Amino acid sequence: MIKRIILIWSLLHCAQFVLAQAILKGKISDPDGMPLAGATIIEKGTNNGVTADAEGRFSIVPQSTESIFTISFIGYETLTLSGVQINENIVLKEGNLLQQVTVVGSRSLNRSATDTPAPIDIIDIKEISTKTGQLDINQLLQFAAPSFNSNRQSGSDGTDHIDPASLRGLGPDQTLVLINGKRRHQSSLVNIYGTRGRGNSGTDLNAIPVAAIERIEILRDGAAAQYGSDAIAGVINIVLKTTTDNLEVNANSGMYKSKYRFDDKKFDGLNYNLNGNYGFKVGDGGFMNITGDYNFRDHTNRANANADELARREFGDPRAKNASVYLNSKLPVSEKSYVYFFGGSNIRNGESYAWTRFADDDRNIASIYPNGFDPLIKAKINDNSIAVGFRSLMNGWDFDISNNIGVNRFHYSVSNTLNSSLGASSPTSFDAGGFQLGQNTFNVGMSKYFKDKLAGLNIAFGGEYRHEFYSIFAGEEKSWKSYIDGVPPGSQGFPGFQPGDEIKANRSNLGFYFDTEADFTKKFMVGAAVRFENYSDFGSTLNGKISSRLKITEAITLRGTASTGFRAPSLPQIYFNSTVTNFIGGVPEEVQIARNNGPVAKALGIPALKQELSKNASLGFTLRPNNTFSMTVDAYYVKIKDRIVLTGQFTNDDPDIGKLLQSLNVGRAQLFTNAVSTTTKGIDIIISNRNKIGEGNFTTSFAANFNNLTINNVNTNAKLAGKEETYFDLRERYFLKASAPPSKLNLTLDYQIKKSTVLIRFVRFGEIKLADWNYDENALDIYSPKITTDISYSYRFSKNTAITVGGNNIFNVYPDMYSGYITESGGAWDPVQMGWNGAFLYGKLKLNF
Repeated sequence: MIKRIILIWSLLHCAQFVLAQAILKGKISDPDGMPLAGATIIEKGTNNGVTADAEGRFSIVPQSTESIFTISFIGYETLTLSGVQINENIVLKEGNLLQQVTVVGSRSLNRSATDTPAPIDIIDIKEISTKTGQLDINQLLQFAAPSFNSNRQSGSDGTDHIDPASLRGLGPDQTLVLINGKRRHQSSLVNIYGTRGRGNSGTDLNAIPVAAIERIEILRDGAAAQYGSDAIAGVINIVLKTTTDNLEVNANSGMYKSKYRFDDKKFDGLNYNLNGNYGFKVGDGGFMNITGDYNFRDHTNRANANADELARREFGDPRAKNASVYLNSKLPVSEKSYVYFFGGSNIRNGESYAWTRFADDDRNIASIYPNGFDPLIKAKINDNSIAVGFRSLMNGWDFDISNNIGVNRFHYSVSNTLNSSLGASSPTSFDAGGFQLGQNTFNVGMSKYFKDKLAGLNIAFGGEYRHEFYSIFAGEEKSWKSYIDGVPPGSQGFPGFQPGDEIKANRSNLGFYFDTEADFTKKFMVGAAVRFENYSDFGSTLNGKISSRLKITEAITLRGTASTGFRAPSLPQIYFNSTVTNFIGGVPEEVQIARNNGPVAKALGIPALKQELSKNASLGFTLRPNNTFSMTVDAYYVKIKDRIVLTGQFTNDDPDIGKLLQSLNVGRAQLFTNAVSTTTKGIDIIISNRNKIGEGNFTTSFAANFNNLTINNVNTNAKLAGKEETYFDLRERYFLKASAPPSKLNLTLDYQIKKSTVLIRFVRFGEIKLADWNYDENALDIYSPKITTDISYSYRFSKNTAITVGGNNIFNVYPDMYSGYITESGGAWDPVQMGWNGAFLYGKLKLNF
């Protein structure tokens, strides 16, 4: 099948070359008529861009008839033009550097995404959200960016409500997230269950409404030397909207074509979204842009896929009610200064089903639940952030100072459950407690571009101070206590946090960076960065990066980077502590997840967590023989030492350490530790071509990621020597290696003619191998490669009104099926990237006023 897809794409691509091309041509000069060689012309919201030649001339092929172009050159005002306004007499006025912007991965105002030494994806959110059925950021990026992966979970406690997401198959906490170039706080959740991101924290991307976003920039390269901790795999920069004098309203809805239910429903998992965005001008060049968004996602149920081996009666997506308000603004102070602030508030109420307690289960009380029960884990998640800054041009230096605060709070409750030790008098709902994480970041930076040094030199330096705080708060007593010896304690499905779990912790870190980019000629540049950071809990780290770009010809460019990096252990990884009910082959056992600096960790000789260290390298090329065709190929290498993982379960019947655990009244224990070293190698390929076919524009794009992660070694301590198979057991190894499919291929065909647009997309997910509860490497759960097919049709009734109808996975493809008794999720499938819900049919309405 995949060979057919590639063949079809190749034939369409070849056919396009013989067809007429709509090329826009122009010339750029200053007010005195002197050509501005090297000026950049970028089609807004895309990677499509060119630079002016020595005479200031350029030619570019737009992706659509409504494309908007930004034309910029350092020291001159940026000009925004439509295609019909491009001509032979484009004049840039000398202007304010503050009107120009940087792209992620570079602090130079004169560097566009098309000429950086590291690969950068620019994703136009308006474009992809209009034409596709995904309603949240994680799912949009899952199908738009080749090396981005995100998984929805089921039966994984808090992870059901925040999807783990990653770049290049690394951990969710090894990707740094920025908003408008400023560090975004992480979630307070550390992933304990589920097959992705186990033992990791991450950033809740879905707390940011899609309607508030103009574009997303993805730097697919290690960048800790530029941005600090977490940027081992890369950086995701979310750029908020700046539009004014326009009210945009979107109404979106869809449902899954149901299958494997216990009833005869034809559809389930209703999704609907309503959002609005409006901006208005403030002063001379200022603005304020406001977004409101509400999203509802209902349960799906696919538990009846393997009824003879039923571990759960409710298996599928959780229910979520998500409401957000976001603001982005810039307020002019003078011609060369402005104040900015942005941020927002998100409230999410989630409900996910835990494993079934059947009628004959010892933990069931028949007088309360004659037919057994399905505990419902509820999470109220509050996510709030605000950033305030001041930017000014001082003697040619771009000065930026800011402070941003973000807080994420998880509060659990459990309903449709009971405390077995309370018998028939047990309540059926409980407050289970929760946790909270906050970050307060102060940042100051300066940069200057010297256009008369070499062929251009940019120097940037600055510092950052960050204070983090974390807390766990207990649930009500009945949610965690057993009132009868030997009877499982607390609320079934999710025992509450105990007073002994409670903690308040904090730390701070101080960092300084120096960053430079030198264009030795118009064709050859070298960049270098160094960053020093000191953390109050584990000490100091120093990292560096070097990068380069060489234009072999006007069509071919070589690029490469090499760097060292680090990731500081998160506060949840250091301080999380909980006693939970886990299922081992369908049998419940009480397990303590012990904090890293607690008595269990000390008794077992587990050292204090320290930073992960990485070595990154990338090498690639870009090919752009004309303005209709582009190809980028980038190979990468990431070696990580001392990765933080959640260990397997040590038991109190172990002949060597069992007595230690018994003395602490612990039956089973898991801990966070620096245990694993890995090497990831891969390659990203992106090919795009667009031309005129008849009266329309036809765009084809092919994106592929090939990724391979190997585990180099597992390091234990003296007390646990010889227990590597428990320290990081077979299942955990396969979970880690399956963080991304070994390959993901995406072929998209997009045809726009007059008021209509048709999009067809094929996505192939590579084979995934997972070890199940049988712990048999010769009998793995193998999820064979699958192809999903999406299609949509959009029609624009007028400039202000448009609709889209379509379907994702229209052929209703499911992953391979396994026994719910032995999968991690308790359903017929483990959480794999393609999902398990089947076909999704949707409609969208867009209004502009």
